[in-house]
Amino acid sequence: MPDLDLPDPDPSGPGLLDAGFLRRWMTAAAASVDREADRLTALDSAIGDADHGSNLRRGFTAVASELEKEPPDTPGAVLALAGRHLISTVGGASGPLYGTLLRRAGKALGDAAAVSRQELADALRAGVDAVRQLGGAAPGDKTMVDALVPAVDALGTSFAAARSAAEEGALATTPLRARKGRASYLGERSVGHQDPGAASSALLVAALAEAAGE
Repeated sequence: MPDLDLPDPDPSGPGLLDAGFLRRWMTAAAASVDREADRLTALDSAIGDADHGSNLRRGFTAVASELEKEPPDTPGAVLALAGRHLISTVGGASGPLYGTLLRRAGKALGDAAAVSRQELADALRAGVDAVRQLGGAAPGDKTMVDALVPAVDALGTSFAAARSAAEEGALATTPLRARKGRASYLGERSVGHQDPGAASSALLVAALAEAAGE
């Protein structure tokens, strides 16, 4: 069989995710957080500072505005920008945690013009690992990690699978006793309340599936 002189694959071809896709994800996340901010704050009022929804709304609104003004041209740069603005605009622990998640994922993606779903999953796993190191949390501690770890594990299958895994992980925090964060000070009183960080993490993953049309 003769050798075929085939062109190199299109770096923005089918199945690859470019900067526009990542910007759509962040925009969808901002809209979702805006819609659900009151619910997130209500969850936080039971076991936290009652400001989780308002803080994240401010942060993601700033991210969406900045992406519209000066849209980065690579997936990694989109996430790095989002992470920086969350750190600078979100109060409490949420800013550093979400900012670390996205900045570390952006760094892992590097300067590639487009990435595969698996590459995005691997980058987000690096981000989750950084969050775990920063907060000292493990699955079962009743934190955002309980939604993010199963979501990243499922992302290699599909965006929809990641969304379902994150939602299930968030709901599964309800019967847990908090072992990290402000909620841990409540001891047994933290049992019976869904963790607000896990709930907002599930929104972030759901926005990713929305951006992918799943």
